[in-house]
Amino acid sequence: MLRTAALVLALALAGTAHAETLAGIQAKVDTRAPDALAAAEAFAKANAGSAPAWIALTRARLQAGQAEQAIAAADKATKLAPDDAQAFRWLGNAYGMRVGQVGMLGKMAVAPKLRAAFERAVQLDGNLLEARFALVEFYMQAPGALGGGVDKARAQAVQIGRRDAAQGQLAHAGIALHEKRAADAHQHYAAALAARPVDPRVRLAVAAGYQRLERWDDAFGLLRAWTAEPAAPASAWYQLGRAAAVSGRSLDEGAAALEKYLALPRTFDDPEPKHALYRLGQVHARAGRKPQARVALDRALALDPKFEDAKAERAKL
Repeated sequence: MLRTAALVLALALAGTAHAETLAGIQAKVDTRAPDALAAAEAFAKANAGSAPAWIALTRARLQAGQAEQAIAAADKATKLAPDDAQAFRWLGNAYGMRVGQVGMLGKMAVAPKLRAAFERAVQLDGNLLEARFALVEFYMQAPGALGGGVDKARAQAVQIGRRDAAQGQLAHAGIALHEKRAADAHQHYAAALAARPVDPRVRLAVAAGYQRLERWDDAFGLLRAWTAEPAAPASAWYQLGRAAAVSGRSLDEGAAALEKYLALPRTFDDPEPKHALYRLGQVHARAGRKPQARVALDRALALDPKFEDAKAERAKL
């Protein structure tokens, strides 16, 4: 009798230990835990009436590259919570992934749904800047027949700027880059950095922008100053390594930065290790260190055998 009671208690405690909460599922998705997708699937099934559960599953499916399944989960979330801006934002993100997976006819069918999802998100929450940035990108890239237009992108950038001056400058910089107005883009990046010089998101965007503009002195100057700070995040080291890989400058410094990035704790939205290893392989190759380049690229391919950029770089060696 006592043995049976103990067994029942043990089973009950085991069930409690394995019970998931929404916060726990979201944390697994945020950190890209290996069991994030399976946990999110089970949680959504057990909480089928919860829109946040389906949003978490949408995110997990997107991380797994499952665009169609992510669309289905996000669509479920929007039906459960038709006034939830985040549900429509993630539906738009899911359609965004799907657009990259289909041919031209498919893009023409999916693009209006993408636009409608983000526009609805902005209608529900005008301060949801992620959705406004997504619309800037869509309006810049899409033809007028699908609802695109640079004027619409500028209007969104203005709205972003009214809510956040630095982010508004970044939005205008992206539009200037799209229109090949390099000098204007540089001015907008500099203005964004001046508005919030220590904001890591702004620093990261400006560092990436300087690289796109091939303003290498500006890029290296920003990144060296940032990585000299004791609390510099892993992403700053990655960008320093990437700048070396793309520019061919300061290759030893770039290799050291990428090695440090791989050793540091990373956040959920930092580049995956395979990307750092790919860039490390590029750095070594450009420095003439072919054996080290092969090792780095082989490590990247061990993490993802379908990593086409790494495969192409490896083939050059």
